[in-house]
Amino acid sequence: MNSLLLIRLAVAFIFLTHGITRVYIGGVKPFGEQFLDAVGFAPLGLYIAWAITLFELVGGTLLLLGKFVRPIAVLFVFNLLMGIVLVHFKEGWFVVGAGRNGFEYSFVLIVCLVSLAFHPTHSSLKHS
Repeated sequence: MNSLLLIRLAVAFIFLTHGITRVYIGGVKPFGEQFLDAVGFAPLGLYIAWAITLFELVGGTLLLLGKFVRPIAVLFVFNLLMGIVLVHFKEGWFVVGAGRNGFEYSFVLIVCLVSLAFHPTHSSLKHS
C-alpha cells in the first residue's frame, strides 16, 4: 500500500470524526460562544465555529476522496496553527503524560498535511 495514501486516509478520518463529533454532541455552539468569542472573535465566534466544523466535514471528505488535496491540506495546516496559537502553545509540547493539552498532536498532523500538500502527485493542476 502507498504510505502517502495511508497518511491521507488517516488524516481525513481524524478531521471527519472531529467535525462529526462536534455536531453530534452539540459542541459547535459552545466552541463558538464560550471559546472563540472569549478569545477575541466576538460576536463572530459561532459563525467561525460553524465554518471550521463545516470545513472539517467537507475538507475531510474531499481529502478522503483524494480531491483538492493540496489546497485542503494547506487550509487544515492554517486551522491547526491557529489552534496552536490560541490554545495549545501555552500548554507546552505534550498532550498527555509530561503535560496536558500541548501541541505535539497538532505538530504531527501538520507534518502529515505538509507531506501531502507538497508531494508531486498533488499538483494544483490535477485537483487531486
